[in-house]
Amino acid sequence: MRERIYRFRTPRARRLVAALRRSDDPDVTLLQEELDARDRQIREAHTEIQQLRAELEEKRGEAEALRRVGEATGSAFDLEEMLKVTAEIATRITGTDSCQVYLFDAAKEELILRAADESIANLVGKVRLKVGEGITGWVARERKPVLVSRNAASDHRFKTVPEMNEGEFQSMMSVPLVTRGEILGVINVRTHHPREYTRGQVRLLSGIANQVAGAIERSRRYRQLERHAVQLHTLSEVSQAITSNMYLEELLHLLVTMTARTMGYRVCTVMLLDHEKQELVIKATQSDDKEYTAKPNLKVGESVAGRAVAEGRIITLNDVRNAPEYNFPDIAQKMGVASLASVPLIFQGKVMGALNCYTDRVHVFSREELVILQALGSQAALAIENAKLMVKSAVIQEMHHRVKNNLQQIVSLVRLEMRYSKYTTVEDALNDTLARIHAISSVHELLSRDDLDSVSIKKVAESIFHATKQSVVPPGKHITMVVDGDDCVLPLQKATSMALVLNELVQNAVEHGFGTLDDGRIAISVHQSDGEICMQVTNDGVPLPEEFTYRSSDSLGLSIVETLVRGDLHGTFTLVNGSTGITATVAVPV
Repeated sequence: MRERIYRFRTPRARRLVAALRRSDDPDVTLLQEELDARDRQIREAHTEIQQLRAELEEKRGEAEALRRVGEATGSAFDLEEMLKVTAEIATRITGTDSCQVYLFDAAKEELILRAADESIANLVGKVRLKVGEGITGWVARERKPVLVSRNAASDHRFKTVPEMNEGEFQSMMSVPLVTRGEILGVINVRTHHPREYTRGQVRLLSGIANQVAGAIERSRRYRQLERHAVQLHTLSEVSQAITSNMYLEELLHLLVTMTARTMGYRVCTVMLLDHEKQELVIKATQSDDKEYTAKPNLKVGESVAGRAVAEGRIITLNDVRNAPEYNFPDIAQKMGVASLASVPLIFQGKVMGALNCYTDRVHVFSREELVILQALGSQAALAIENAKLMVKSAVIQEMHHRVKNNLQQIVSLVRLEMRYSKYTTVEDALNDTLARIHAISSVHELLSRDDLDSVSIKKVAESIFHATKQSVVPPGKHITMVVDGDDCVLPLQKATSMALVLNELVQNAVEHGFGTLDDGRIAISVHQSDGEICMQVTNDGVPLPEEFTYRSSDSLGLSIVETLVRGDLHGTFTLVNGSTGITATVAVPV
């Protein structure tokens, strides 16, 4: 009977139950209790269904929110734009009043504000927190979310940033941006009024954080691939330049310009090693700072570049402005550079110089970055060697041409001697001819030794002095010969003519100045100023006659000097008695 009454809970059944309740029958009382229990179960079931529906709606909302964030992170190509859109969506779907996104700068170990709501948008890029500093820094360090429902400013981890008006907010929820165990940043949301954050809201913001972290990781990988592509392109262009007919200066300028542009460096510089002086000299840089380019040469082993060359390995500094081992911190401070990587230029085990790369802020050079720089350094060393070989080849071809011309010059000099000279013996004539040939050969010897297309006049003078002592100065005479002044250089053709001029002047001094004297001194002084090289040959031998002029003299040697100085060198020549002796002066435009 009870089952039938329960099964048919119609108005009639209800009236029947009500009538039975008024009865004192124990069966009726038991029936009433059972019906009440069933009613409670039904109500609980309805409540549970409502909760499930609410949770389902919440899940749908979370899914929709994550979908929208996913669309934002997928469609926004620019990282800054993506973070800005994400902050707007996070504020809207969590029902909060403010959102900030901080990203982690591994080089400086700082959290930098990269996106925020409109009220503090002007602080983006300016607010910085150390890891562990404030609630945001604590979340980054511990990689755990933080929920503060009220009085957020009273939390022991809280740090006030006055510009952000944090005193206006009561509650705060902060979650980390983590991918593959690596901290990428932190997302914060806040409300003006106290608020209890639910597990669903924490889950929702964490899901947004995962989406953003994934987008940041993809963006970072894309930038790495793009950077690798540009770096490979740079290596390719440098390789192509090596095989071109480009001059060394152009090659090095191309190298520093492309390296700075593709690697994002503030300044790139190539310093080449002067093996004779053991110094590093700046040969190419895209910096236009005059103080930097005028820096003194570095000795091998000195400062960072000198150590890199001495040790044959890459040396890096995090901040040259505060490093005692860096020689020019004041110039670095003025130029606005911070970190430095100095890469030795090595070819077949031989160090040729260094490639110095400066960043505009403190930077940790990655392993792959240093591998690229090492490859560029090897390419640069190969380019330098290739350019030297090209110069040698050109010089050899030019030398063939010069040798032919010089032989023709010697032939002309011999003919002049045959026609105008007053030699009493064949030996004297041959000695003069040999001296002139030696003067010319000394130029070519210096040229091949220095691997240059120009020759030092001081070295030519020293070579001529040495040959004169051996073959011209008679036995028993003691003539001191010295060379001083600037280390001036002349191109091959002019250096050959200058060598012949020096030879004639030195021989003339020995023959006429010390013909009757056994002791004396011949000095050659070389100086460069105002666009010309001035060379003086002075001897303290027998003075010139009072009315002497070399133009009226019948000396073949002085005629040769006059012809070479005015014709080949386009200079001036004087020969006079001076306070320190007879002085021959030759001035030649550079």
